Amino acid sequence: MIKFLKGNEAVVVGSLYAGSEVYFGYPITPASEIAHAAAEWYPAVGRTFLQAECETAAISMLYGAACAGKPAITATSGPGMSLMQEGLSYMAAGELPGVIVNIMRSGPGLGNIFPEQSDYNQAVKGGGHGNYKCLVFAPGSVQEMCDLTIKAFELSFKYRTPAIILADGLLGQMMESITLPVSIYQPPDVTDWAVQGTAETRGNLITSIFMNAEIQEQRNLHLKAKYESMRQDVLCECYCCDDADIILAAYGISSRISRSAVDLLRAEGVKAGLFRPITLSPLPSEQLCSVTLNRKVLVVEHSDSQFCDDLRMHIAKEGHRYQELALIFHMGGVMITVEELIVRVKKELGC
Repeated sequence: MIKFLKGNEAVVVGSLYAGSEVYFGYPITPASEIAHAAAEWYPAVGRTFLQAECETAAISMLYGAACAGKPAITATSGPGMSLMQEGLSYMAAGELPGVIVNIMRSGPGLGNIFPEQSDYNQAVKGGGHGNYKCLVFAPGSVQEMCDLTIKAFELSFKYRTPAIILADGLLGQMMESITLPVSIYQPPDVTDWAVQGTAETRGNLITSIFMNAEIQEQRNLHLKAKYESMRQDVLCECYCCDDADIILAAYGISSRISRSAVDLLRAEGVKAGLFRPITLSPLPSEQLCSVTLNRKVLVVEHSDSQFCDDLRMHIAKEGHRYQELALIFHMGGVMITVEELIVRVKKELGC
């Protein structure tokens, strides 16, 4: 079945097909349609929608549902995501699954409601306190807003760690046709760790406090090993990269602009390609290095070098020599145009 939906609405569809039982949320522009759609559709199919009094309450409710092993989701934008950081840290420490959607807007502070990608560092570096990471997915279409929400639930339960859908105001508000999933994801059995007030779960304990330094270190080393294992599930797209003279590196809305530029450049005989990470955490660093090695690279982003700086770090960590990455960016809600990007690519190639 095909539906014509906003990106924000597609998130709700994806969460229902992922088996989510509860939506906790507090509306904030440009993510408000997620709460609006959840308020209508969750009760209609026998699920629970609860509007929290604030973002800190929403993430705490998500924590509580996760402790009971219930698939649950919340959504917000930048200012609300900042308020959720403590709860995210607690969920990661307790090894709890749950999906958090961030429809990014311009910042810092209240900023404005126009799209930006400036919450990249907050999402992929663990914006709260302590040594933790979240799974982070970057949709590039309304279809992926649905599909990656399902994938986020799947991997969040597989690794027992929070998963973030990192989109932006433009992807959230645009409308496209999507093909609905053919089946509903069934979350795994959780009786070995969840706290459900039953005989089977009576001995389970979820905590993040360890009063012994050595035990606390062992807990962190356990989490570190888990984060490394998540690399087996990285996702990326390499578009027209095999013979490319220049690679555009971009995610989310920036990748859509880049893909259009690649198509137009190819029509003119300019060999451009696109590397698009779909998982931002873990980043597909091996694929990144394979595609970009000994090639010109132009990073396209709507933030001040957050993504570009991270690519430089990952290339270095993979053992490659320092590689200069060119950068084109806008901030504040100003969008890079396809024409602007084409001009920059030609300048980089000297044509």
